[in-house]
Amino acid sequence: MKNIIIVLLMLFAFMLKVRADEVSIVVNGCTLKGTLEVPKSDKPIDVALIIAGSGPTDRDGNNPLGVKSNSYKMLADSLFKSGFASLRYDKRGIGASDKVNESQLTFDTYVNDAIEWINYLKNNKRFSKIIVIGHSEGSLIGMIAAKRADVSKFISLCGAGRPAYSLIEEQLKSNKLPDELLNKSIAIMDSLKLGITVKNVDPSLNMLFRPSVQPYMISWFKYDPVKEISKLSIPILIVEGTTDIQVDVEDAEFLSKANKNSELAVIEKMNHILKNVPTRDKNINIQSYSNPELPLSSELCKRITNFLND
Repeated sequence: MKNIIIVLLMLFAFMLKVRADEVSIVVNGCTLKGTLEVPKSDKPIDVALIIAGSGPTDRDGNNPLGVKSNSYKMLADSLFKSGFASLRYDKRGIGASDKVNESQLTFDTYVNDAIEWINYLKNNKRFSKIIVIGHSEGSLIGMIAAKRADVSKFISLCGAGRPAYSLIEEQLKSNKLPDELLNKSIAIMDSLKLGITVKNVDPSLNMLFRPSVQPYMISWFKYDPVKEISKLSIPILIVEGTTDIQVDVEDAEFLSKANKNSELAVIEKMNHILKNVPTRDKNINIQSYSNPELPLSSELCKRITNFLND
């Protein structure tokens, strides 16, 4: 009897859900892949576009550099349980999306791709309001795309409140980069801010400032998150965690002060990958990045659901 009940419960759960679909769009000859999750509904429902953070982070919130968090997958599941559809995708050059030449990639390319995904959702009659959720670097991508594509709401998760070069400099200092390399890094960024590439990069800094990534950094450095979020006239939720070791609560405060339509949510003991971690200790934080079983912050899920239901 017990086994029959379990089977029935599993069948009921399946009936409630339209299974996650693999979807794709083509933007300027590049095929982008994503996962669309839609709760069963007899009428159009709201849908959230989830934009990943920096580096080779895929649609689920994982990357080959040791991050196995499943944060975006868990976020999509949380949205689904609250009655919202979601689309999360691999940015070009990442995961199942087409590979690209790094030297031809710019920040604006990512913004344009996000806009095309928004248009894809707008053309789907199953959806009503469109919400953009951007995490980390995806916050800046999301707020620019939200403005240009005219969506209903925007959510920033652990997004920087300062230009990228300022954040990079702070992170290099906090990681105790030797003064000689720090000064070289600042000099490179000063050049990139002017739109001038640097050919000779110290081998120790090549991972961050290699010539092939400099066009991207030039396009990225020209955006100030505070200025961009001030342009939005839609409801905004800005979320930051107190144990985030990559972005500070102060960044969230900068963003919130820049737009009167924003709601600020500072979540205790939530770190950069949206998980509950009790301390800012670097080693403990980093361990959580490779634990896919660690659940999302329950307070985060509650704040997002409340914001979307308003």
